[in-house]
Amino acid sequence: MSRTTRTVLPPRVFALADDLSGAAEVAAALGLRGRILLGPATAPPRHGESVVLDLDTRQLPPADAASAVRAALAYADGGMVLKKIDSLLRGNLAAEAVAYATGARGVVIAPALPVAGRTVREGVVNLHGTALHTTDAWRAEPGAAPVSVGAALGGVPTRVVPLATVRAPEPALHDRLRAVVAEGYHPVCDAETDADLDAIAEAALRLGPGIRLMGTGGLAAALGRRLAQVDQVDQVDQVDQAAGAGAGAGLPGWGGDRSTQADRHHPTGTDTPGPARADDVAPAPDGTPPRPLLVVVGTAEPTAVAQIAQLVAAGARHVPLPAHTLTGHSTRPTLCIRTGVGRAPNGVTVVSIDGTHAVDPGAARGLAVGLAHAVAEAAHESDLVLTGGETARRVLDALAIRELLPLDQIHHGAVRSRTPDGRRVVTRPGSYGDSDSLLRIARALRPGLAPRPGPAPPSGRPVAPSVQPAPLGEPT
Repeated sequence: MSRTTRTVLPPRVFALADDLSGAAEVAAALGLRGRILLGPATAPPRHGESVVLDLDTRQLPPADAASAVRAALAYADGGMVLKKIDSLLRGNLAAEAVAYATGARGVVIAPALPVAGRTVREGVVNLHGTALHTTDAWRAEPGAAPVSVGAALGGVPTRVVPLATVRAPEPALHDRLRAVVAEGYHPVCDAETDADLDAIAEAALRLGPGIRLMGTGGLAAALGRRLAQVDQVDQVDQVDQAAGAGAGAGLPGWGGDRSTQADRHHPTGTDTPGPARADDVAPAPDGTPPRPLLVVVGTAEPTAVAQIAQLVAAGARHVPLPAHTLTGHSTRPTLCIRTGVGRAPNGVTVVSIDGTHAVDPGAARGLAVGLAHAVAEAAHESDLVLTGGETARRVLDALAIRELLPLDQIHHGAVRSRTPDGRRVVTRPGSYGDSDSLLRIARALRPGLAPRPGPAPPSGRPVAPSVQPAPLGEPT
């Protein structure tokens, strides 16, 4: 029997997110060669590639958000489709879910994100063991948190798949998903661990084409792990079809394009995943220092104060901007960090919204626009750390950046990407990260960043040591 090095590439994956930090989280979790698009899709993904589209709909009217989902689905083109949703069920979830379910055989829904303590039991999202609707997690939202996943999805008919079924020996979960879909419902799956999400992803994929996935970065990571298994199997030399063994160990029912090993090792993208190289952060041969590092904190989460404090304790310059100066066009400030008194001694500046006074939740988009305007000039020549999806998108829009290539995760949700002009951009959801999150990110981008002499950080936590980034797709 002859053997061949021809393989079957994993199917293409097309993912939709309602904000930029979520899009980056999904791209990293999938672990495929891929792109993050900040704008309308123009072509479907290639085989073996993920394309994650930031729909930028979190703050849009519901009807406009639904229209954006329908328009994007025109580029799904038969590949796997994933809709990333917020693990706290925020955003235009009901309107987008109705649009997303239209035309699908069924949508398998799994909103759990175990790495962040967000689980689903009996169809209810729990935050560290407490039902979401009884916590203050929606304190910055205009309404009350939904009492269940089904309630959050509005007009989408759903049935809960309990944890006992998710954990039952196969084919119990697959059979239950198939039965729910056959009855015209969309299954909402309980899950408390990554192993639960792995089982859900496996069972959903076995349902074959026409099934769409909806969930958080946790489900995206489970899908990525499943695709990695396919990739590992397909890289083994396979028996020639002429010998009767059949080529390709692709996913059941999804198919894939034939490709040679040479094709596999020469991807069509312009960059490959991996940690930053020394030349990303070291001075140039002529002694020119690296780009400044600009950290823009666009979140009102209480943890942001402690995160900024640890970064300042390591020598960063902090510039808090009063909210009223960001919403008035005539008073919006501009920031310069490259020259003069505005430059931080170690090249790291953190900008945030002054939290002295409460901020109206309805002003979120206006504040993000004002913050982007304030930092735009400095951002043009800096590497960037952007927290909060709305802030991240507005800053990159101001810089006319329309595509990012994901490289790795520094910690869960903190995704490092490369821009077409070679700069590094880290995006992170506003609600993510311990009090050392920003310091960990800054040290991954600037390994030489050291604490300056002085008192311990106000948060009471020790300054974090330098850390190695997690491989792309692996949450920490």
